[in-house]
Amino acid sequence: MLPLLLLVSAVCRAQYPEEEKPEEKPYLKLGGALRFNYNLSTWKEDQLERGGDFGFDLFRINAEAAYKGIKLNAEYRFYSEAFGGGFLKQGWFQHDFSEASQLQVGLNQVPFGIQQYNSNNWFFNMTYYIGFEDDHDMGVKYIHDAGQWQWQAAYYKSAEDMVFSSAEASPNRYSYDITGRNKENNQLNFKVVRRLGDSLAHELGVSVQGGLIYNLDTEENGNRYAGAVHYEYKSGHSPWNLKLQAMLYRINPKYAAGNDLDFVEMGAYGANYNVANKGEVYTAGISYHLPIQTRLLQSIDIYNNYGYYNKRISGYENAHMNVLGALLTAGPMYIYTDAAFGYNHPWLGPEWTNAFTAGTPDDTKWHMRFNINMGYYF
Repeated sequence: MLPLLLLVSAVCRAQYPEEEKPEEKPYLKLGGALRFNYNLSTWKEDQLERGGDFGFDLFRINAEAAYKGIKLNAEYRFYSEAFGGGFLKQGWFQHDFSEASQLQVGLNQVPFGIQQYNSNNWFFNMTYYIGFEDDHDMGVKYIHDAGQWQWQAAYYKSAEDMVFSSAEASPNRYSYDITGRNKENNQLNFKVVRRLGDSLAHELGVSVQGGLIYNLDTEENGNRYAGAVHYEYKSGHSPWNLKLQAMLYRINPKYAAGNDLDFVEMGAYGANYNVANKGEVYTAGISYHLPIQTRLLQSIDIYNNYGYYNKRISGYENAHMNVLGALLTAGPMYIYTDAAFGYNHPWLGPEWTNAFTAGTPDDTKWHMRFNINMGYYF
């Protein structure tokens, strides 16, 4: 780490000689959001009788700052106690070596697959629920973006751990990580992107990830790895957005003898569930942006996102999710209206703990959650 800091210092001095250094002023920007949520789930008879539930979703605070070549980006979220309470969603220190290169240190987004989101809706896609979409971990990330080519390299010491030592990882967090009697550690990521076309609207990407998984009972490290390829079409001159991704992962924990399991626990938002040790996920999403430009409503984005989870464990039923919906933009307000369908999905069906392992063989049905999330962003 010391050689890295010395290198950063030398580059900074080379870019700004003492006699030519421009006058720097502190920069601070504060923002946030307040969101409420309505949902109606077809598998909850009591909720159907009530006509759904409407209540508090989150309140968040965002901060961006910069001074003397060092930037700060942080977001803290407050949910209800049932959904994990308050926790840091992201937070890092940043130095820009140039307009194309930067270094981030702290809780930052893992460079894997389509970013920032592999989805257009409020529910994300299947990749989010097993820790491969908008995942944030504790480490160091370097980004170089030269337009046609972008590459990112990162090292993560741990996941979003707020509890240190040999204690079990808390599920009170934003993005899904391995929890329970296993802990993520020492992870490496590399991602490369090639943009094509006159407006660089076509993006092709390859991501690889590898790391260790420490078992609290055996006090030994297992290993884990994942890879993904993706394509995204996104242009400022077209109302269409297309996202396609295929990925695989393998997790090999060091369980105690006689206790070999085909799954690990994963957690977020205050609760854990089980996830198969190996599988592939295929996702596809399409959206259309429709400008409105009335006094109240500025635009509508119509979208459909589908995810298929192929569990590579004998006897485990596969999982699906599909979200059809629209995003309404009204000034500082964003309103997501979604019909989310799930098959063996913990958030979109009656089975929570084992939906992403065995599922509910011989009794699995499609279920639907109708959801309206309205947020005021400032």
